[in-house]
Amino acid sequence: MIDLTVAAIPGFFATMGIEHRVLERRAARSGATAGNYERNDTLASLSMGVGSLVIPLAMAKLLEPVTPGRGRYAKALVGTAVGAAALTTVADAAARHDGDGRLARWARKVRPSAGVAAVSAGVVAASTGWAARTTGRRLFDRYGRSHDLGTGLLATLGAVFAWDAIYYWNHRIQHESRWLWAIHVVHHSSERYNLSTALRQPVADNFGMFVPYGLLGALGFRPALIETARGVNLLYQYWIHTEAISKLGPVEEVFNTPSHHRVHHGSNRRYLDRNHGSILIVWDRLFGTFQRELDEEPVVYGLTKNIRTFNPLRVATHEHAAILRDVARSTSWRERLGRVFRGPGWSPAVPSQPTPAPATTAA
Repeated sequence: MIDLTVAAIPGFFATMGIEHRVLERRAARSGATAGNYERNDTLASLSMGVGSLVIPLAMAKLLEPVTPGRGRYAKALVGTAVGAAALTTVADAAARHDGDGRLARWARKVRPSAGVAAVSAGVVAASTGWAARTTGRRLFDRYGRSHDLGTGLLATLGAVFAWDAIYYWNHRIQHESRWLWAIHVVHHSSERYNLSTALRQPVADNFGMFVPYGLLGALGFRPALIETARGVNLLYQYWIHTEAISKLGPVEEVFNTPSHHRVHHGSNRRYLDRNHGSILIVWDRLFGTFQRELDEEPVVYGLTKNIRTFNPLRVATHEHAAILRDVARSTSWRERLGRVFRGPGWSPAVPSQPTPAPATTAA
């Protein structure tokens, strides 16, 4: 079947051209904003858009041989993860108990690479295995075929609604777990905000574990209908990446809008990790993550620590590289796992030092 997002590519370019002209005219009257197009930023976003279509397909082929339950080398991958984890654990213990001895020096040399190997192999094994077992086709054949919902209008609307509900939680956890944030951060890396930003999509979904959209198959939605829901969801998200549209009155109470999504892309403290919905904003209202765009606080786009690069390779990998550096420096499994799975910016608490007793003067 036709991928709706691929079919819409001519429309993407046409609407970006219209938006560019509208914003240029506005800039001539009242000055440029972060919504205006900047050549290098736009090229980076378009590059990431192309990459998001091509790279996951290529990665799926490359990862298939090591996918647990499918690939011929899956046991080798799992064995690598287990062996590296055991070696890291031994090195942690040796470094703690041998002080500055020879064993401790060996442990400190081995531990960084062993820890990185254990975490990397474990993540690849878990993510590929999870994805293979939760596809819409697999869950439909196993659980949903007995109550097939067909392809009518109600089934289509139901699939779009169900996808939107799952999307909210997946989007939210991508902001709350550094492992998943490393995938999603690509989309937030631009300090500008226009329709080209919508195309700045992640390329490393293969390495994430999400609430499976395949659950729609278990509910009786056919795999083709699940793909349609995916396409509708992505197309809806495209038009809300703009400053050319202001607030939309009563529509704002139910649906996600450019105003709500501008908040989501804000690095302002008030706006961080808000408005995760895609089509409907009611999920954020229900689960406590809603924030209106305030006239008195303009949105500052980008990251809390911007990466200052237009290089697509760095945009795609900078947070993964930072995670691996932090894992290599970690000295315990608590810290290692925290650096990967806890929130972005998490670091282990430094034990407080006891306050020295005040000096006394002899009488």
